[in-house]
Amino acid sequence: MNSAPQFRTLFVLGRVSNLPTVWSNSLAGWWLGGGGNYWKLPFLLLGVSLLYTGGTFLNDAFDEEFDRQRRAERPIPTGKISAKMVWGFGFGQLALGIFLLLFCGKVAAAAAVLLALFIVLYDFTHKFLTASPWLMGACRFWVYPIAGAAGADGLNGFPIFCGAALALYVVGLSYVARRESVRGKVPFRPLLLLAAPIVLAMTMNVGNFRQSALWISIVLMLWLIRCLRTVFFGGGINIGLLVSNLLAGVVLVDWLAVAPIISHATSAIIFLALFGLTKWLQQFVPAT
Repeated sequence: MNSAPQFRTLFVLGRVSNLPTVWSNSLAGWWLGGGGNYWKLPFLLLGVSLLYTGGTFLNDAFDEEFDRQRRAERPIPTGKISAKMVWGFGFGQLALGIFLLLFCGKVAAAAAVLLALFIVLYDFTHKFLTASPWLMGACRFWVYPIAGAAGADGLNGFPIFCGAALALYVVGLSYVARRESVRGKVPFRPLLLLAAPIVLAMTMNVGNFRQSALWISIVLMLWLIRCLRTVFFGGGINIGLLVSNLLAGVVLVDWLAVAPIISHATSAIIFLALFGLTKWLQQFVPAT
């Protein structure tokens, strides 16, 4: 096996096209925690990235038998990499991620351990537990407290509330994603959870802060309408594309979380760049 397929296999297992959404989660939580402590940012971004990719490796490891029957194109069934190696890479990345987050403080490291536990629990149960999307939402939630704890102000209510809104968005997204492996119509009620960040932003922000949040809420709402138009208005539904677009929307959720506290120019440059990077990477590496 030459080097190109090896790297391609690792990128597919790590769902690296979704990493910009993990970075946007981390930056949003860090800003909500007061920003500053710039020397911690490399440890934060790399540590959380390793927790994410470690979790996606373990997802394939736990799903080996399912993939052999239903998704034979996945790396393990095709023989591009052994299951033993995937298990080792997965747990190794989780351990290294937690170690790196120790440099962000004890609170960040403790939250990282909890995130790792939720990751393993989700990977183990998601194929047979109906409520597993809530575990996936919890996984994304813990990124915000980890990042908030790395900020100058430390962990406070803002990363927790905004992390909860992100978690609800991810729960709604995950119920849609289940339709990739479980046949059936896209459920409507979980889709309401996708609007949770907008509801929270309009509730928490008042005065001039609300105006800042309103503009980004409109951007997020327009993106959701674009993503879900075939679900609500008819037409062929491409679940893979729908899930990929909703995953890219995670960056917009993070942008909305910090819109009232950082300059419009800074937030627009950073989060639109991460959104564009997500969509660009999805052309080469599947998001799911």
